[in-house]
Amino acid sequence: MRLGAFELYEPVPRLNEPHALAVLKPWIDVSNAATMTLASLESYLKATELGKIARPGNFFDFTRYRPTLELKEGRRQVQIPNTTVSYARMPEGHDFIFLHLLEPHMLSEAYINSVFRLLKEFGVKRYCLVGAMYDLVPYTRPLMVSGSASNLRLQNELEIAKVVSSDYQGPTTIAYLISQMGLEAGMETLSLIVHLPQYLMVENDYRGKKRLMEVLSVLYDLPLAEEDADKAKEQQEQVSHIAEQFIQQEPSYKLILTQLEAYYDSRVGQAKEETKLSPEVEKFLRDIGRRFKQG
Repeated sequence: MRLGAFELYEPVPRLNEPHALAVLKPWIDVSNAATMTLASLESYLKATELGKIARPGNFFDFTRYRPTLELKEGRRQVQIPNTTVSYARMPEGHDFIFLHLLEPHMLSEAYINSVFRLLKEFGVKRYCLVGAMYDLVPYTRPLMVSGSASNLRLQNELEIAKVVSSDYQGPTTIAYLISQMGLEAGMETLSLIVHLPQYLMVENDYRGKKRLMEVLSVLYDLPLAEEDADKAKEQQEQVSHIAEQFIQQEPSYKLILTQLEAYYDSRVGQAKEETKLSPEVEKFLRDIGRRFKQG
């Protein structure tokens, strides 16, 4: 079945006021934290494939999103990057739709309209963008999650989950129009963005995944996977060890870390006054980031 730019697999299900959870690559999914979060939810809830963009070349530049070769039963097959959709039925309450979105390079308005048409077709009640970004946050503090919500009830739920209110203004993605169109159509909308230390980058950040899962578990009463906690703990120990070794070699950077902690505390509301960073922080981040990459 065709629905806008999407090809949906038969039989097309009827869903009960689904909540849509979306990730957007590569714009706001650093270290794959958001993608891993959605994949974990899809696995836990036994999600079923719903569809994908029928002709992804209409929207994506494959010199930027590279196809890959995979061996299946001794034969090479080309895997083409695409936007995909799955769904999960719940025994009680609303169902779920999971959207793995790619940032479009061409015909962006047609792409956004197709995604929104999909949401409307299935009667989506809530649209939530889940993401991850690099930021000036200390590795010694719990990872901060920022977000926004379309109504007071949702804002209260985010506060309970210790999500910091976001007042960001500036460059964004064309995909934000999905949230704007949803809000205008009467959908609940929210965003959840985990902030990761930009000087301690890893390929797959399990700390970020665990933190996003903690927030979603509060919103949706979902259990946390022990595997996530173990991997996050192991990764945090590795990060702490490397960072502390560097600080021991450069004791003056202990003061800079203290500034990062004070800046973090002011952002999450744990400090009485707003704190600003000194110019030395930039040098600290460059130096420790270079050392971390070297192992």
